[in-house]
Parts: sequence; structure tokens; C-alpha cells
Amino acid sequence: MNSKAETKGSYWLETTPPTGPPAPPPSHDLSVDVAVIGAGIAGLSTAWELTRQGREVAVLEAGRLAAGVTAHTTAKLTALHTLVYDHLRHTRGPEGARLYARSQSAAIRHAAEIVEELDIDCEWEEAAAFTYAEDPRGVEELRAEAEAAREAGLPADFVTETDLPFPVAGAVRVTGQAQFHPRKYLLALADDLRRCGGAVYEDTRVVGLSEGEPCVLTTDTGVSVRAREVVVATHYPVFDRALLFTRLSPRRELVVAGTVDEALAPRGMYITPEQATRSVRSAPYGDGKRLLIVTGEHFTPGANDVEERFARLSAWAEGHFPGLTLTHRWATQDNDSTDSVPLVGPLHARSRHTYVATGFGGWGLSGGIMAGGLLSDLVRGRECEWSGLYDPRRLTSVIREGGSFLKQQAHVARHFVGDRLPALTSPAPAPEDIPRGEGFVIRTGGRQCAVHRDENGQLHAVSARCTHLGCIVAFNSAEQAWECPCHGSRFAPDGQILQGPAVRPLEKRDI
Repeated sequence: MNSKAETKGSYWLETTPPTGPPAPPPSHDLSVDVAVIGAGIAGLSTAWELTRQGREVAVLEAGRLAAGVTAHTTAKLTALHTLVYDHLRHTRGPEGARLYARSQSAAIRHAAEIVEELDIDCEWEEAAAFTYAEDPRGVEELRAEAEAAREAGLPADFVTETDLPFPVAGAVRVTGQAQFHPRKYLLALADDLRRCGGAVYEDTRVVGLSEGEPCVLTTDTGVSVRAREVVVATHYPVFDRALLFTRLSPRRELVVAGTVDEALAPRGMYITPEQATRSVRSAPYGDGKRLLIVTGEHFTPGANDVEERFARLSAWAEGHFPGLTLTHRWATQDNDSTDSVPLVGPLHARSRHTYVATGFGGWGLSGGIMAGGLLSDLVRGRECEWSGLYDPRRLTSVIREGGSFLKQQAHVARHFVGDRLPALTSPAPAPEDIPRGEGFVIRTGGRQCAVHRDENGQLHAVSARCTHLGCIVAFNSAEQAWECPCHGSRFAPDGQILQGPAVRPLEKRDI
């Protein structure tokens, strides 16, 4: 199917039962035991755990419940994270690799228990996970990963046969993993949270945090929320007292999905690091079909070739899966930590009552459920056996991964400085020459303006400086968004925030 006929939106959002109008923002100041900022899988998992333990919890979500990054994933629950274990046993030691495997596996088991306990209809399926290579040159790396994963305690082995409709040179296989409908799962979790006395507020953007006893959060409507403990689970931290943005790199990744005959659909969950990543799995669809979900083509936010990347991913999917009829396309965003391990724990070195969960590197479903358990333990004053592995205050691994750290800072510096220099930026058309559906950063009156022409021909001009830390945004025409290449904030053509860490919209400009 031609990409123009595909639905430009998440299948998970489309197939969730109607949820009614947003839960309104708080109309007056609140006091709670715990305030959780963000209603994705990390935030809701944490809030649910704490509510079940008798804490008074308020979840504050800038948009809609479970409609952000979690609603745009491929929805795989696995402890096999591409090629992480061979890396971890060299950088964090065999015990670090074992703790990583144990914590991620425990998250999957816990999710299965929750699904059974709450009787959640979320298309839960057990499946094996595979990391594969088509190129024989990748086989030795896969063999090393299989050995490392097995040493870490996973049921891993090296295989050469899969249920993919094309040959592979080899693959790491881990059995006993799972896949599900992430939004149906989270909406059920939120319903149970409310039944247990927790509160969820949508369209509630938190713009200020004062740490103390209690901590005080300020929303964009001026309401204050006092809380003994605060959890920042906004995917990319909107408050960063520990300069975590120096240890995180954002990336977007494209998703295409469509129907295939049930008999031809793979039942395993697959990923390869080749070709800018290709990830494949199928989901229930009905009428003798399954939905094939393919992701890949990761890139830095603000890239100007997203349509070409969608075309490459669609062509790969159609070429590798005969009979595929593409029906959907969307994109997601992830944050990679410089040492390949998520950052879950105290927000900074002096934190006593503030916590963070970020840097899941594309594996936020098992990571978010793991974070819910870890953070709920920390809030209650208990140490989890793998809290040291994920502690954001860790320094040894950051020093060891200095190359990744320096590379990320060089990337940010290049954009922060280079995007301001006329000699280093591509020439932009005059405002009257901007085509419909396109946007360019234009210098006018000594300032850089982000100018977009909508499909009706109307021009919209906003400041080109991201309100997070001031990098210059770039336009993603495939998704109709201004994006910050430094830290991943995204804005609508009129400057309204689509995705943080920015908490203020781009300022309006006249041209």
C-alpha cells in the first residue's frame, strides 16, 4: 500500500477503547505522599506500586494518560536487549550483567502477574526473543552475546533457524519473553490505581520543582502540589539538577505496520543492529491476519530526510515479508545513556526525596516496569538488590564510557554553536518561497525564526531557540514538528510542546 494511504498514527492509540475526556488538572493546591510526573509505563508502574502499598499518590501528566512514548513502541517485553550482555560483562563485570538480566526478567514476570491478577485483556502472548544477523560477519558477535546472556542467567542459545521468512546467518534466542498491547495494559493499571485511592491528572504540565520537606511542584496553571516524595518519570527529565542531559542522547525511530496472513507471520520477536536497526514482531489482528510491526531507521531529532527513511523502512518490510499490506506508520523517541544502562534512582547526589527514571535506550517497557519496583522500594526506604546498577549517581561507569560521553557533548556543541553561524548553516528560502507543509529556520531582524507554511498556505513563525537549553530547532516535515537535535524536545508548528524536556512553548514571532 502506498505510504500516503497509511494511517499516520499509533496502532496502539487507535485500538484502545475510548477513554472519555481528559482527567482535569487540579483546581486547587494539593498535598500528597508521592507526586509522580509522567503517566507512561515508568510513571504509572511506580504510582501503582506505591498506591498498592498504601501511599497517597498523584500522577501529573502533561498530555493524555499512556499516550506518549509508551503508546508508540513495538511493545516487546524482553530481557534480550540486542547486544547488551557481552558489553556489560566487560564494562560492569559478570555480576553487573547478571543483575541486569535478573532485574529485566523479574519485570516481565511481574507484568505477567499483574495481567493475571487484574484480568487485563491486553493481548498478552509469550514469545521467544531473537537478536539476529543476515551478514555472516556478525555471527561471532552473536555467539559472544549468547554466551554472555547465558552466563548472566538467561535461557539463551545460538541458533541458525528462525520463523522469519528469510534466511539468517545466526541469532541469539531467549525463550520465555512476552509481547502485549501496552496502552490497554496501562489503562487497566491506571483504573486500578484510582480504585485504590490514587489520583491521575491529565493536561497538567509541571514547570517548577522546589526540593525540601515537603517538595513543592508548580503546574502551568499555577497550582502547587506538595509531596513528601517526587518521581520524575517524563522519559527525558524535565528537571535535571544532576546534569543528566550530558549523559543522555535522544534518537527517533520509525515504525511501519501492516497485515499479513496469520500462517506467514513470525511469532518470535526479532531485532538486528544491521541497517540502522530492524525490529520485527507480530500482534493479534483477527480475520486470519496478524499485524506485522517493523521499526528501524533511527536518527537524531531534527533530521531532514525522514520521508526517505520511511520509504526505506517500508521497502525493507515489503521486500522481506511477501503479502504485507502496510496500514500504519508512526515514530517513537528513545534516550540512550552513555554507559548503556538506564538511570533509575535518586535525581542527584544530594537528593533525599526526589527520584528519576530515564535512559532506557529503546527498552522502556521492561525497564519501566523494573523502575516501578525499584523506585517504590527507594521511596519506602528499602534497597533493591540492583539499585546500585541503575543508580544515576554512579561515576565509575561514566568515566569508563568517557568516549560516548565526549561524543554526545561534541554533538550538542556542534549544534549549539554551528547552527547559529550563517557560514555553517544551509541557505533557507525567503518566507514567501516556503512550500506548503515545510518549515525553515530564517534569519530576520538579527534573530533566527522557525517559519512554517501550513497546508492552507498560512505562515507560522516562532523563535528557533529551544526553550530547554537554547539549541536551534529543525523541521521534521514527515511529522510536521520542530525538533531540537541536542536534547530531543519537540514542538508543533505553532510552537506548542509536543515532547519534553522543554516545559515552555516556542515564543511567537512576527516576520
